[in-house]
Amino acid sequence: MAERWALAPAEGGGVEVAPLGPDGLPAGPVRREAGPAEAVGDRPEATRWVWRSTADLHPRLAAAGVRVERCYDIEVAETLLLGHEGRYGEPRSAAAALARLRGTPVPPDPPPRFAERGAQSSLFEPPTVHLPLADLLAVYAEQQRRHERAAHPDRMRLLTAAESAGTLVAAEMNRAGLPWRADMHREVLRDLLGERYAGGGEPRRLAELADEVSAAFGRRVRPDLPADVLKAFAQAGVKVASTRRWELRSVDHPAVKPLLEYKRLYRIWVAHGWSWLQDWVRDGRFRPGFLIGGAVSGRWVTNGGGALQIPKVIRRACVADPGWRLVVADADQMEPRVLAAISRDPALMEVAGRSADLYQAVSERAFAGDRDRAKLAVLGAMYGQTKGDGLKNLAALRRRFPRAVAYVDDAARAGEEGRLVRTWLGRTCPPAADPSDDAVEEAGLPQGGDPDAGPREWTPGHASGDARARGRFARNFVVQGSAADWALLLLAALRQRLADLAAELVFFQHDEVIVHCPEQEADTVVAAIREAADLAGRLTFGETPVRFPFTTAVVECYADAK
Repeated sequence: MAERWALAPAEGGGVEVAPLGPDGLPAGPVRREAGPAEAVGDRPEATRWVWRSTADLHPRLAAAGVRVERCYDIEVAETLLLGHEGRYGEPRSAAAALARLRGTPVPPDPPPRFAERGAQSSLFEPPTVHLPLADLLAVYAEQQRRHERAAHPDRMRLLTAAESAGTLVAAEMNRAGLPWRADMHREVLRDLLGERYAGGGEPRRLAELADEVSAAFGRRVRPDLPADVLKAFAQAGVKVASTRRWELRSVDHPAVKPLLEYKRLYRIWVAHGWSWLQDWVRDGRFRPGFLIGGAVSGRWVTNGGGALQIPKVIRRACVADPGWRLVVADADQMEPRVLAAISRDPALMEVAGRSADLYQAVSERAFAGDRDRAKLAVLGAMYGQTKGDGLKNLAALRRRFPRAVAYVDDAARAGEEGRLVRTWLGRTCPPAADPSDDAVEEAGLPQGGDPDAGPREWTPGHASGDARARGRFARNFVVQGSAADWALLLLAALRQRLADLAAELVFFQHDEVIVHCPEQEADTVVAAIREAADLAGRLTFGETPVRFPFTTAVVECYADAK
C-alpha cells in the first residue's frame, strides 16, 4: 500500500485523493471522497499527505478526530523555495505557483482573514481559489525539482518537511490551548491594579501612581505620555533622553520610583488586563493562534494575545487541570550551541558538548573565568556589538574560537554586500524584501539591557541603504534562523513521541516548550523532550559533539517554573 497520498478539493464538492509513487506522480486511480476527514480517516496506511494548506484542512480533520502523522504543505514549501531562490515576497499561494509554472499571470495572495479572538476555528478562512488534484500534483512535482536545484538539496528537503510538520504542531496547539484560570487572572489583576472604574478608565492603582508622579513634579503630568514626562523632567532641570527604564533608574528625582511602577503596571493593564481576558480566553483555554515562520528568521509569531511575552505575575493564571501537570522545558543557551554546530568550531563544539553552563566554560578558556564578560562576548559576536568593550571581547573570543567568529563575520559581510544569507538547512534571509512589521526579527541586543528599549531591528527592504544594519541582521540570522530550524525538528520529534499519550503540546516560544499532561505521564514527557532534543540536533546538524540540554520543571502553575 502507498504511504504517501495527495488530497485536493473536487469540482462540485468533496475531495479527490490519489496514492503517490516515489516520483510524486499518481501510483493508482484517483478516488473521490465526501470530505478530508473521510479521505484521511479511511487510509491509516498513509504516513504523509500532500495538500495545499494545513491551516485550511486541519480544523475539519481535528473535529472528526482524525490525526495526521505527517504532511507536505504546498504553500509552506513555496514560501521556503521562493526565499531560497532570492524571490522572497512573491505570491506564495498554490495558485500563484501554478501560474508561474504555466507562464500565466500570477494572482496576488489573498489577504489572511484571522479567526475571531479565542476561537478554535482555522486561523485563515478557506480561500476562494482551490486547485484540483492534477494541478496540485503539477506544482508538487515542480517543487521537487526546485529542491534538487537548492544549494544543499537534502537540507532543503528536511527544512520543508520540518516546516510542514510545524503546521501540524501549530494547528494542534491552537486547538488544545494553554490552560488558563480566568478567576485567578482576575484576582491577580485586582491585587496589582485595584478596582476598575466605570467607563474604561485607568484602574485605581494606576490613578494613584499618576497622582504621585504629578505631585513629584509639582504639576499635572500624564505618565503614559513620554513627551509629557520628558518635558516635566526638563522643566525640573533633569536631562533625560528617553523614558526607558534603564535610563530613568540613573536619575535622582522623586518622580522616578512611582513612574517606573506606573510603567510596569500600565504595560500589564494594556497587554494582559481585563480586556485581554475577555478577548483571548475561552472555555478555560488561552489560544493565541500560532503562526509558523511568521518572522524572517523562521521564528513563530502569534495572531495576538501577547503570548510570547507573558509576564511572570500573569503566568499565575496558567494552571494545569486537576490531576494534570505542566511540563515546562527551556533550552539552555540554545543559540551559542547552534553557533557551535553550524560553524564547526572544534573548541566551541567541545564546550557546547557539555550540559554545564556554556558561558562559564567559555570564560575559563578565554576570559580568565569572567562569566559576564564571556556572555557579552558571545552575544556580541552573534548580535553585532563590536564597538568599545565589545570589540575587545570579540578579539579575545576570536583568538580562542576563530571559526565561530569567522562564521558570523562572513554572514555579516554577505548581508552588507546584499547577498543571500541562509540558515544551516537553507532558510534564506533576503537582501531586499518587504515582510510586514510583525515579521521583523531581532537583530541586536537591547540597549542597556532594558526591555523597553527593544532590539535594534532591520526590516529587509525598509532599510536597503543601511548596509551595516543588514550586516547585523544577517550575522544573527544564520544563528537564530538555524535555531528556529532545530526547534521545528524538536517539535516534530516531540509530537511523535506524545502521539500515544494523553499529553498535549500547548505552548512554544523560541526556546521554551510546554506540555500539558496527566500527572502520571510527567516523567515520560520529560524523557521525551530530552530524546526529541537529541534527535533534532542530529537531524539538523549531523553528528557533532554539540548537545542541547533543557531545564525542565513539572509544575501545576506556569509561574512556578522559573
